[in-house]
Amino acid sequence: VQLGLALNMQRERHGLAPLAAKIIRPYASHGSPGLLKVGFGLSKEDASFGEMRAEYLALYDEVFLQNPQLFEGVSQVLETIEARDLKWGVVTNKPRRFTLPLMQALGLHQRAAAIVSADDCEHPKPHPASLLLASQLAGVIPEQSVYVGDAARDMDAARAAGMAAIVALYGYLDAQDKPEDWGAGAFIHNPLDLLALI
Repeated sequence: VQLGLALNMQRERHGLAPLAAKIIRPYASHGSPGLLKVGFGLSKEDASFGEMRAEYLALYDEVFLQNPQLFEGVSQVLETIEARDLKWGVVTNKPRRFTLPLMQALGLHQRAAAIVSADDCEHPKPHPASLLLASQLAGVIPEQSVYVGDAARDMDAARAAGMAAIVALYGYLDAQDKPEDWGAGAFIHNPLDLLALI
């Protein structure tokens, strides 16, 4: 929600009408490049991309902690994982300046065994470095771990790290995405489906 709010604030600044959430949602997992593409038709090669990205991130900085919410069912999944004495963590391509405050706002920062952001490693996903760092921080073996994501880069990173790869079909998938081609070991339609797989 906040990703789209920031994008529409930026569009308003540039004299453009807001986009519907259903138009923005499929681009959410593609980060600021995806959002600037749907919002302004920009690519990384455009001369104004850097300036527009900086403006977008500044706007997102203003709103990203407004009423953050987990997907329905995630709280129950985390409680069940913890009750089974298993560890969980977060690996994201978001910058740490957003990740940690968001995890704190959700009350999850002390429960997670690892929180790894894009700037914690030299290479973000699809490189496996961030997943391997999370394994190290959590004290778990990658080959005995599961990574859940909603993008091809998530599945590439999981396989490269030796982890089981699961696609969250309830995530921010684009209509053009083909998760069946991502080499995942399983698919879940809602967070609670994960409990049958771990």
